Amino acid sequence: MGSTASGAGRARPGAGVSFTEADQAKTRGVRRMKRIATGLLAFATLVFALATWAKAAGAGAWAGYVAAAAEAGMVGALADWFAVTALFRRPFGLPIPHTAIIPTKKDAFGRSLGDFVGDNFLSAPVVRDRLARIGIARRLGEWLAAPGSAERVTTEAAAALRGVLAVLRDEDVQAVVSEAVTRRAAATSVAEPAGRLLGKVVADGGHRGVVDLVVVRAHDWLVANHEDVVRRVTQKTPGWTPRFLDHQVGERVYKELLRFVTDVRDDQLHAARGAVDKFLGDFATELQQDPATIARVERAKNDLLERAEVQELIASSWTAVRQLVVSAAEDEQSELRRRIRDGLRSFGQRLATDAKLQSKTDGWLQDAAQYVVETYRSEITALISDTVAGWDAADASRKIEANVGRDLQFIRINGTVVGALAGLLIHTVAVALGG
Repeated sequence: MGSTASGAGRARPGAGVSFTEADQAKTRGVRRMKRIATGLLAFATLVFALATWAKAAGAGAWAGYVAAAAEAGMVGALADWFAVTALFRRPFGLPIPHTAIIPTKKDAFGRSLGDFVGDNFLSAPVVRDRLARIGIARRLGEWLAAPGSAERVTTEAAAALRGVLAVLRDEDVQAVVSEAVTRRAAATSVAEPAGRLLGKVVADGGHRGVVDLVVVRAHDWLVANHEDVVRRVTQKTPGWTPRFLDHQVGERVYKELLRFVTDVRDDQLHAARGAVDKFLGDFATELQQDPATIARVERAKNDLLERAEVQELIASSWTAVRQLVVSAAEDEQSELRRRIRDGLRSFGQRLATDAKLQSKTDGWLQDAAQYVVETYRSEITALISDTVAGWDAADASRKIEANVGRDLQFIRINGTVVGALAGLLIHTVAVALGG
């Protein structure tokens, strides 16, 4: 009883609406209900014809009552058939105004649906109130504190981390790390912090262990390289001096060097140690206050950063970090995963019992949700309206009819029954009034 929707309802040839097996089963159910409703209309028509014939044949007053009820049932059935059919197609294919409503008004319905969702579901007060009543923070805390939850989150996080590291290209990350470290180091002054650190070390005597180590190693080296030191000294003497005299000079220089180093090693109050203390203290002050010294240190830092070896070292650090993280993520007993598990479980226990933390966390979630709905509400509602607008009009009509058409057929059945009862009542009243 009706043809397919006309081409006027196709706003654009969009992507067809997916028609699943469940939709096909619903469509078969709609067809069965249509046959029942149409059969009821046919039954009312047959009863009307027989009752009218019986009335004409003088069967009695009852024939008039039956004919009136059947006639009204036919009218009700036809009216409701027209109303239901007009939602999805043009009855009999006739261009009757305000029919095929769903195909022709599909885009308007999509916009209205988007506006309805935006106004009633994506408003900040509604979202905040709903989140406040749910108590997400408390539920999240209880779930994290439950046995196995922290382990599950850790496992999924480790898998996600491995996936991210697998996707990232090493050369891209190395370039980013190298550029970031270099830029950060170049923009950061090292002279003044180094001066403050050196000044603190000198004031605390922290450098004395290094001085002790240097003089001990110098003493041991001199003892081990006696002949080499003497030979090097004699090589610097004039060529006209006697050889035995050169050797005596070399021996004398060696003994003085050894005596000096030994004295410095054994005497904590040696003047050389004091000179080192004064030099380091003055250098620490210059690093913080002397513009020329600061400039030289910064130039040296920049020259060091520009060296290819340093850049390669910075870039290669990513490879080491990546391997370390991947290994830790794959090993269930690694320190990284253990700390994450323990941290999640501890956080869950606190979140489940600390009302203040729950309130703060719920507030953050509500603020985040409010920001999302206020910022992206138009995009979300546009997704609804654009999706509906992209549907093929005939396919959309078929899908909607498959999902609601069965209930609509009950309107036709009810219209037949109610119409018949109304017709019987009207005929009864008319007869009672002498009609």
